[in-house]
Amino acid sequence: MWVYIMASGWNGTLYTGVTNSLSRRVGEHRDGCGSEFVRKYGVIHLVYAEHFDRADEAINHEKRVKRWRRERKIALIEQANPTWRDLYDTIHLD
Repeated sequence: MWVYIMASGWNGTLYTGVTNSLSRRVGEHRDGCGSEFVRKYGVIHLVYAEHFDRADEAINHEKRVKRWRRERKIALIEQANPTWRDLYDTIHLD
């Protein structure tokens, strides 16, 4: 399972989600069928992804991250991805 954060661009609108297939889910977001929020705000760049072996751990982490203030989410992203590069083509997704 994956917890991921998508962004509209550097320091832009953020979307946090959880999925068992990161490549499929990011593809859905990019195709405009991932969610209404993503489609509305153009949140198509994968800027953070963390793999979990257990679904309950991933779901709990996603819920935690969603409750965080924006500044803490940005710190999480920048710790792993300081340049906010799109990770979609650079990491092993599934």
